[in-house]
Amino acid sequence: MNHWIIAPVLLPAMFAAVMAMAMRHDLLLQRVFSVAAIVALVMIATGLFVTTLDGTVQTYKLGNWDAPFGIVLVLDRLSALMLVMTSLLAFGVVLYAVGSDWDSRGRHFHALFLFQLMGVNGAFLTGDAFNLFVFFEVLLIASYGLMIHGGGGMRLRAGLQYVVMNLVGSTLFLFAMGTLYAVTGTLNMADMALRVRDIAPGNEALLLVGGALLLIVFGIKAAAFPVHLWLPGTYANAPLPVTALFAIMTKVGAYAILRMYTLVFGADAGAVGDFFAGILLPVGILTLVIGATGVIGAKLLPRQASFSVLASMGTLLIAISLFSEAGTTAALYYMVHSTFAAALLFLVLDLVQDSQGVTIRAPGGLVASLFFAAAIAVAGMPPLSGFLGKLLVLDASRGLPETPLIWAVILTTSLMLIVGFGLRGSRYFWKPLDPNFTNPANLDADGEPHPAHPIKPLAVTAAFVPLVLLIMLTVAAGPIMEVLQDTALQLRETGIYIEAVLGPQAEG
Repeated sequence: MNHWIIAPVLLPAMFAAVMAMAMRHDLLLQRVFSVAAIVALVMIATGLFVTTLDGTVQTYKLGNWDAPFGIVLVLDRLSALMLVMTSLLAFGVVLYAVGSDWDSRGRHFHALFLFQLMGVNGAFLTGDAFNLFVFFEVLLIASYGLMIHGGGGMRLRAGLQYVVMNLVGSTLFLFAMGTLYAVTGTLNMADMALRVRDIAPGNEALLLVGGALLLIVFGIKAAAFPVHLWLPGTYANAPLPVTALFAIMTKVGAYAILRMYTLVFGADAGAVGDFFAGILLPVGILTLVIGATGVIGAKLLPRQASFSVLASMGTLLIAISLFSEAGTTAALYYMVHSTFAAALLFLVLDLVQDSQGVTIRAPGGLVASLFFAAAIAVAGMPPLSGFLGKLLVLDASRGLPETPLIWAVILTTSLMLIVGFGLRGSRYFWKPLDPNFTNPANLDADGEPHPAHPIKPLAVTAAFVPLVLLIMLTVAAGPIMEVLQDTALQLRETGIYIEAVLGPQAEG
C-alpha cells in the first residue's frame, strides 16, 4: 500500500489538533504551522497526482481490512486532481488570510481551516458511501465555525440558515444510506456498483428512492436548483477569504454526483441510471438561469459574486449531465476553472472592502484591474480559461436533441453575467458612492464600520495566486486537456476502479 494516500487526511487533522490545543494563544505560531501544513499538502497532492498518470488506481486499506468490510481510501486520476486543486486553492486563501489579518478577527481560524481541508480531502479519497457522509460532516462542522468567524448579527443569521439547510441534508443522507444498504447490503461504492447491476426487479423502486435521496443531498452541497437557496445569503455574509475557500465546497457536491452517478448509478445500472441522467440537465439549466438572473439583480458585489457561483454550478451540472467522455472532460476543466475564478473574485472583493471602508469609493489601479480579470474569468470571456471551458461544454453537447437549448441558455446567461458585472463594477469603481450608503459587509459585530486602511502587500500577492493558476490553465490548456481526457476515460471505465478496490475476481 502507498501510505502517502492517507496523508492529505491525516496531516491537516494532526496540525489542526496541535494548533487548537497548544497554539491557541500564539497567532504567529499558528500562521507558520498552517502555511507549512498547506505547502506540504501541495507537495503531497502533486506527488500523488503524478503517481496516477500511468492509469493505475491505488487503494489504502485502513487497519489492513479488505474491502468491502474495511474502510478503504481510493486514489485515481479524479481524486488526485481534486486533491491538487484543493491544496492550491488553500495555499492562496491562507496566505490572503494571513496577509489581510482576517485570521486575527476571531479564534481558531487556522485550526478550523485545516479541519475543513481534512474533510474535503477525505470526501475526495473515500471509497465508502458512509465515510463520505462522515467526511461531509467534518468539513461542515469546520465550515460552521469559519462561516461566523469575526462575528456580527448578519453573519450569525446567515450561518443559522446554512446550519439548518445542511442538517436537513445530513438527515436525508442517513436515510439514503439506510435505503441503499437495505437494497444492496453494502455501502462500499465499488461493491454497491456490482450489486446494483444484478438488482432484483422488485427492488428497483427502493433503489430509485435511495438514489434520489442521495441526489438531493449532493444537490444541496452543490447548491443545485431547487435546494440552492442557502448559498447566496451564506456566501455573501461569510468572511470573504472564507468564501474563497468555500469555492471548493460546491465542487465536493459536484464530485460526489460525478462519482456516484458514473460508478454506481451509471450506464450499467440500466433504467435507474437513465432516470438520474435525465434529471441533471434541467436542474443544471435552471441553476444557471437563476444564478445569472441573480447577478443582474444583486445590489452589492458580494451577493452578486455569490450568484455567480450558482451560475458556474449550473454550467458544471450541464456538462456533467451529458455523461459522455467529452462532457466529463469539459466538466473537469470547467470545475477547475470555476473554483479558482470564484476564489479570485471573492479575494478581490475583500481587497475592495478593505480599502473602501463604508462610504469611500473603491480604489482604482491594481484592485480595479484584478476585479476586471476576475469578472472576465467568472463570466467566461476570452482570453481566460472560462471562455475555453464554456466552449468545451458547448462542443460536448453537439448533436444532441437538447443542443439548441443548451447553447441558447449558456450564451444568453454569459451575456447576462457580462452585463451584471459591468453595471455593478462601474458603480463601485467609476462613480463615487452615495454618502448615505452603508455597506453591511463592512460592519463589525457591534454594527460599527471597519475603517478603511491601506492594502497590505501580502494580501495582494495572495490574491494573484488564483489569477496565476487561471492563466496557467489557459496557456497550458492543450496538455491539461489531454490529462483530463484520460481522467474522464478512467472514470467511465468503472471496471478498473472496482477491480482495484475488490480485487481481480470482482468483475468475474
